[in-house]
Amino acid sequence: MARRIVLSSDRDEPSGSTEDLTIEYAEALNEQQYAAATAGKGPLLIVAGAGTGKTRTLIYRLAYLVETGTRPQQIVLLTFTRRAANDMTARASNLLDGRCEKVRGGTFHAFCLEVLRQHAEALGFPRNFTVLDAADAADVLSVIRTRGEYGDGEERFPQKNTLYSMFSSATNRDETLGETITKRYPQFTSLHAELKALRDAYRRYKKEHGLMDFDDLLERTLELLETDDDVRHQVASRCRHVLVDEYQDTNALQAELVKKFSSVHGNVTVVGDDAQSIYKFRGADFRNIFRFPDEFDDTEVVKLEHNYRSTQPILDLANRVIEQAERSYDKTLFTEKTEGELPALVPAADGDMEARFVAEMVLRLREDGVPLSDVAVLFRSSHNAYDLEVELNQRNIPFVKYGGMKLNEAAHIKDVLAHLKVVENPQDAASWNRALQLIHGIGPKTAQSLIEWTTEAAEDPLTLGDGAPFSDRYAARLKQLFSTLRHVRSDDTSVTEQVEAILDYYQPLFENKYADDHPKRAPDLEHLAGLAANHESRQRFLSSLTLDPIELTALDQETGEDDEPPLVLSTIHSAKGLEFHTVFLIRALDGTIPSRHALREPGGVDEELRLFYVAVTRAEEGLFISYPMTQYRRGQGEYMTTPSRFVEDLPDDVLEPVQLVEEDAVDENAPDAPEGGDTLPSSRNGEAPAPPESTRDDGPPDDPADADGLPF
Repeated sequence: MARRIVLSSDRDEPSGSTEDLTIEYAEALNEQQYAAATAGKGPLLIVAGAGTGKTRTLIYRLAYLVETGTRPQQIVLLTFTRRAANDMTARASNLLDGRCEKVRGGTFHAFCLEVLRQHAEALGFPRNFTVLDAADAADVLSVIRTRGEYGDGEERFPQKNTLYSMFSSATNRDETLGETITKRYPQFTSLHAELKALRDAYRRYKKEHGLMDFDDLLERTLELLETDDDVRHQVASRCRHVLVDEYQDTNALQAELVKKFSSVHGNVTVVGDDAQSIYKFRGADFRNIFRFPDEFDDTEVVKLEHNYRSTQPILDLANRVIEQAERSYDKTLFTEKTEGELPALVPAADGDMEARFVAEMVLRLREDGVPLSDVAVLFRSSHNAYDLEVELNQRNIPFVKYGGMKLNEAAHIKDVLAHLKVVENPQDAASWNRALQLIHGIGPKTAQSLIEWTTEAAEDPLTLGDGAPFSDRYAARLKQLFSTLRHVRSDDTSVTEQVEAILDYYQPLFENKYADDHPKRAPDLEHLAGLAANHESRQRFLSSLTLDPIELTALDQETGEDDEPPLVLSTIHSAKGLEFHTVFLIRALDGTIPSRHALREPGGVDEELRLFYVAVTRAEEGLFISYPMTQYRRGQGEYMTTPSRFVEDLPDDVLEPVQLVEEDAVDENAPDAPEGGDTLPSSRNGEAPAPPESTRDDGPPDDPADADGLPF
């Protein structure tokens, strides 16, 4: 065994001098931000409330570290989106100088991918291993399940997507498969032995074919750093300072990786808000942010509470909402914007009325000068917005909806990417299977024979030899496929040219497979080709699409050059980190938020409470929380609903009740009738409705008849 010589890491230890600082940190930051940005060495926890300048503080800390002598190449900034890392390093560079561009920023998965590309062979993987997205991983599981004797009994065996979710949940939560099944999939408890065998076969298959899924990027990196101390020291030595954004969203693996990355120098800064941990379904554990001071000795804790986004009435509501949490860091958001309208609680007669209210208020805001794109409608689940989407389409109000399918999850995009993947990694049997079965006449059996020949028997996996098992029925198309793949493999072919070549080959297959709607899908292919131009290598292009996917629903609704930027419809999860002049939170019902599933799960209600808090704190000046008082359920008919428990008992001076009145039901001569316009107009009989106003209910009605609510 070779002798190891460890070079001292103190040779270029930064001096930490503050004498020659070019930035006036104390003037640019408030007192809490300044303390966080200029903190010394060691572990630092920044508890940053919503809208308190978390990103600004992190940017100034980056600049401060560089100004005080830390080489930017030795700073690692870990985020949950590539865009966030790029934005922060760019802003830090503008603030200081170009040195900050050299900060090693990216997502956990991207940084782990970088480590694995250098050291994968130590784990028995090739350096050019393929990264599987969730759908690809599920397809691999389906192949393995079909080959083996899994689910041959009378009991229902999990589908491929459920299998992937189950295995992923166990990995990210650092649980045994048995624990995960017992807690989250009790209906499959009796299948534990088969499921464990399938998971083991899945792991072997990935290793044999040079494949890693999302979870492997984290799990294998942690395995590498735990089992190879030389590699751990090598990696951690280059991480003089580790900065982690959104630490409350880390899972068990990520929290352990932070320890390993900072194990040499001990300098780690994490920023997060326990009140905004909303990704439990992905394995995020908000307890990590509470554990941090115990895991890292002598942790300095700094809280950011000065909000720069919302008015004080909105913050008062947010503070009251989060008070209901079972556990949270003690912080109270405040702002200098003390004036503003109270948030409004708006009960509507039904879903149709709720949709009309939102549409009319959006038009009114637009008339008052608020751009559509500065207004957001948020909801718990995508289907909560169906009624509103119909209403907006009828009124020709442009909108974009976030929280749906990703670009790389669409079937026609996956078809194209499969061809690129087999060029990058000819052992990728799942991608071969997809590409081959696009050819008319090739089914699963023939595809399997071709894959075995390509990956095992052929001297060149991208060349059809004499022994290739193919029929004259599809020989021409098969030869065209392999010719295209060899062209794509050529070293002097740019990524854009590679994608264009595959698209030319794919076009007739595309039109045949998606005969009913291929014109609608075609713009996605054009967009894919445009994205390719931004990447210098095929490997980076594939990794980028897998690690940082783009919302397909956003592409569907892209506006023309002269069109007005659209209204934003979004799930709350997809809106995290964003802000809008006015926010409408719709379907605020018990059973919706919190969801029925959360009510049955330990800690589920607290997770939903944090989700509600995130929705509320997206609003800058206007906030409307609405719900339908009646809904229709198949087999039950119409029934009365219950508003979300998170708002049901809040006082009127925090959340002001609003009454909606149909325009054609108002008696203009009645002494207590609202003044002109203070109504929600009816859209009955096909008449075009006029802009509405909400009538604020300042107290209990004097007339019992008015207490009945909304006259129709």
